[in-house]
Amino acid sequence: MTHTDIRTQGWTAYLPGFMRPYALLMRLDRPIGTWLLLLPGWWAIVLAAGGVPAMNPYDWKLIVLFAIGAIVMRGAGCVINDLWDRKLDARVERTAQRPLASGAVSVPAACVLLGVLLSIGLMILLELNITAILLGVLSVAFIVVYPAMKRITWWPQAFLGLTFNFGALMGWAAVTGAVDMAALYLYAAGFFWTLGYDTIYAHQDKEDDARIGIKSTALFLGKKSRIWIAGFYTLTLILLAAAIGSVWGIVTLIPAAMHLAWQVRDWDMNDPASSLKFFRSNRDFGLLVLAAVGLATLL
Repeated sequence: MTHTDIRTQGWTAYLPGFMRPYALLMRLDRPIGTWLLLLPGWWAIVLAAGGVPAMNPYDWKLIVLFAIGAIVMRGAGCVINDLWDRKLDARVERTAQRPLASGAVSVPAACVLLGVLLSIGLMILLELNITAILLGVLSVAFIVVYPAMKRITWWPQAFLGLTFNFGALMGWAAVTGAVDMAALYLYAAGFFWTLGYDTIYAHQDKEDDARIGIKSTALFLGKKSRIWIAGFYTLTLILLAAAIGSVWGIVTLIPAAMHLAWQVRDWDMNDPASSLKFFRSNRDFGLLVLAAVGLATLL
């Protein structure tokens, strides 16, 4: 394989042989997805609490619960996605060695793992208030349906944006017991952020996707992808500033804005390695936003 998303090195290589395929199925070798799922929730918790100095022990408990929940539910989402896509994955160079596509994990074993992960996720969810619980239950429906979107729409990245940013709503609700405009601004910001970074990600597979009939914004937008991504990222920053709700929000977001500008400028859409690099760099953007949110609440 010349281009695969399976990491043969790293800490998962030291796991017992029978455990390794399940860790790879959960993408534990590649934590970027966990970060991207987690960070909107952390943004919301910090902002809803009024900043880090104002956070009480329960708010810090939420930080930990959301971190564990992101690992578990990202893993569950990967299992669901690979159950849907195991036959398609076997026909795509980057994904052909995934555990279900390659046969390293059987469908029944994957279903058992999924049940365990969802049970852990439920236990975490029940630690939250009723509003957050209802949002969490709703998010599972999005997770289950998402893999079908690449079969029926050129905009599966938009559906991923709706799915992957429930943490912003849940984090806000977990702190305040409700969802207000600031939470909706955060959710919308995450939506457009996801549209941008997942379009970059999809450019890795555009040739294979075109060959086997999978739809994506990378194929739909084509050579205009950079312009569209610049627009998605601009809306992300505007909505983040609106969520923070102060002039200081604009100032503290400048490093994050510079990071997105760097992505748009330097990304090579015809190089899969470049697409993967800039996709992964969005963890750093999310951390810059978290720092911006924390700093803006102090000013």
